[in-house]
Amino acid sequence: MTTAVLLIAHGSRRAEANHDLVIVADRLREQSDYSIIVASYLELADPSIPDGARQCVEAGADHVLMMPYFLSAGSHVTRDLERFRNEAAAKFETVSFDLCPPLGLHPLMLEIVKDRLTETGGS
Repeated sequence: MTTAVLLIAHGSRRAEANHDLVIVADRLREQSDYSIIVASYLELADPSIPDGARQCVEAGADHVLMMPYFLSAGSHVTRDLERFRNEAAAKFETVSFDLCPPLGLHPLMLEIVKDRLTETGGS
């Protein structure tokens, strides 16, 4: 089985903001065993989530982990991304698509918040 990672961010009109996800994809590619990693965006940037899913399938994936680069399970994650997952599964019937939980309540998130506070002059 070939598993791909489809990273999903909201998307921004600011190219610099979108480029952060590209950097995450590049670093994940370097530090993981996933050979197929595609950055995609819900809106305002390319590739779109459907285009990213297609890229994963065309690269040979038969399993796609859809990883929301979101902090919480708001309506985009619970409604929009689930809809995109269902649409991709219907379009690519031989490929399984799994939606991962968002980043928000991961145990390491508190460490990231504390680190950012320290970087900004907090104690």
